[in-house]
Amino acid sequence: ARMGRTLVELYYDVISPYSWLAFEVLCRYRHIWNIDLRFRPAFLGGIMQQTGNKPPAMLPKRGEYMLKDMKRMAKYYQVPVHMSADDFQRIMGTSSLTAMRFITAMDMTNPQYLEPLSREFWMRFWSQHEDISQPENILAVAQQAGLSAELSQKALEMTSSPTVKDRLKETTAEALKHGAFGMPAVVAHYDGKPHLFFGSDRLELLGSIIGEKWLGPVPS
Repeated sequence: ARMGRTLVELYYDVISPYSWLAFEVLCRYRHIWNIDLRFRPAFLGGIMQQTGNKPPAMLPKRGEYMLKDMKRMAKYYQVPVHMSADDFQRIMGTSSLTAMRFITAMDMTNPQYLEPLSREFWMRFWSQHEDISQPENILAVAQQAGLSAELSQKALEMTSSPTVKDRLKETTAEALKHGAFGMPAVVAHYDGKPHLFFGSDRLELLGSIIGEKWLGPVPS
């Protein structure tokens, strides 16, 4: 990290809508707060499995609440998440593993595309309700994010390589080591130790811990 800047790591998975909210807000604060923001693509499925966590919607009342909550949050955070009741089935039926490996491959080879690529995955899944698990859909997302066909094809081939699989496992293990049990997991390295914040609604608290002023989710 540059002098006096706080390193803030965002562990995320594109299957998680709350991760999208945290991602956009942290992107907005990147030049307002004295932070170095680092994106850490990880695998939510692995975190849920390792910690015995369950998707919130498995509790029907919580699912009902989450629908309303997401509607309000999307509007307040100005992020185009469109959620409906059948999305719970859609999430359960979708694996983000290949997508997260693809994003990891891009992080390892062309990190400058990490932000637009991640955003396009969320856009496709959470705004347009399209699939993100099949190779042709992944290539469509990459194209939308401005990647050349050649670059995308190379990253897609890398998704089955041990290097990429191991990197995603390592990042997921790091999130777990910091105490993550879901996504997003935001880790601020401040005062010589890591501070974990879970969810997209703890960024105000993050600011207060690192001595930065919270100006709402859409700082002007």
